[in-house]
Amino acid sequence: MSETPIDSSKRTWLIASGCAGAVGGVATAVPFVSTFQPSEKAKAAGAAVEVDISGLKPGEKITVEWRGKPVWIVKRTPEQLAELPKLDAQLADPKSARNPAELTPEYARNEWRSIKPEVLVAVGICSHLGCSPTEKFASGPQPSLPDDWKGGFLCPCHGSTFDMAGRVFKNKPAPDNLEVPPHMYLSETKLLIGEDKKA
Repeated sequence: MSETPIDSSKRTWLIASGCAGAVGGVATAVPFVSTFQPSEKAKAAGAAVEVDISGLKPGEKITVEWRGKPVWIVKRTPEQLAELPKLDAQLADPKSARNPAELTPEYARNEWRSIKPEVLVAVGICSHLGCSPTEKFASGPQPSLPDDWKGGFLCPCHGSTFDMAGRVFKNKPAPDNLEVPPHMYLSETKLLIGEDKKA
């Protein structure tokens, strides 16, 4: 039994059609597969943020954005640091023992909740309903604050108060202290927010 030969023009046409179909399939698949890659915006949203704190003076705060959250960097005064241990009895979680893995890295589980005593790094979002507290660094009587206020933060939404280490006072709506994000010092005056392991 003999096979019928396919003429060369049909063979060329079949090969060309097959190649065009393959190229079209790849052209369609590449954009589809690339949608599974994170966008540049998404990569940037999770990226660590480098911050120069050389100009930060005692009693001042700067705010940077990391993962869409405000991160406060506060340079505390010697007086503010001296008050921290005196407040333990008034605080809901003075040693940051509740949810430590989520809210306080191991290197910040101390009375200052920081690597360096004078520099606080904290996420500026209340642990109650996600509002952003305001700074109330001045001590003494003020509206919505106790008469013996020593300085800290007030969440205006529901009245939660936090000390200068971001620790929440007792009997307030906020269940937890302010979060301390992962961070590390690249130098004496440069902080990296969002990463705490040297490569």
